[in-house]
Amino acid sequence: MVEFDDTFRRHLHELFVWRRDVRRFRSDPLPDRAVDRLIETACLSPSVGLSQPWRFVIVDDAARRRAVIDDFKACNADALNCYSGERAARYATLKLSGLEQAPGHLAVFADKATDVGHGLGRATMPETTEYSVVAAITAMWLAARAEGIGLGWVSILNPDRIHAILDVPDTWKFIAYLCIGYPEVECDQPELEQAKWEHRRGAEEFTLRR
Repeated sequence: MVEFDDTFRRHLHELFVWRRDVRRFRSDPLPDRAVDRLIETACLSPSVGLSQPWRFVIVDDAARRRAVIDDFKACNADALNCYSGERAARYATLKLSGLEQAPGHLAVFADKATDVGHGLGRATMPETTEYSVVAAITAMWLAARAEGIGLGWVSILNPDRIHAILDVPDTWKFIAYLCIGYPEVECDQPELEQAKWEHRRGAEEFTLRR
């Protein structure tokens, strides 16, 4: 049995504290197979019924990347229109994507039609397929940070257009588009908190006892 000591647990906590959703990347290329290693770590994650529903698409093609960037810009303009006044002005100053700077682009999907796992655990909560993929992304996020690599999750995208751009099966549900690269700066405070968009709250605000 593997045992983890207090030093390891302290370092693990520090890893959680210093994990960031990165938007500002350096132009340095990633090491060979860096993204492949992160995917391998993600695949160690738990999944409902051991279904392993995650599907990863490494996006290297320049034309597809440009199409994703264009979609982000269109969706971001629409999102800006949802705000008004001071909040709209603040939104307009936020950097919400590192798509043009990050050396690595990775799209992540959930295969809702997979028969791996024989449907175990999904009859009453089919959404656990998507939850499993999110758990894998979280593992990847932490593994990347441990290597000094930054990861940014871009959610301001149109799923149908991303499907078309990447030409993936209809049964795959779009979960995340990830920018991967070396961050310009390291910080233990979320960028949105630094920008005074929102502030992080303590666990007591989200915990009930029954």
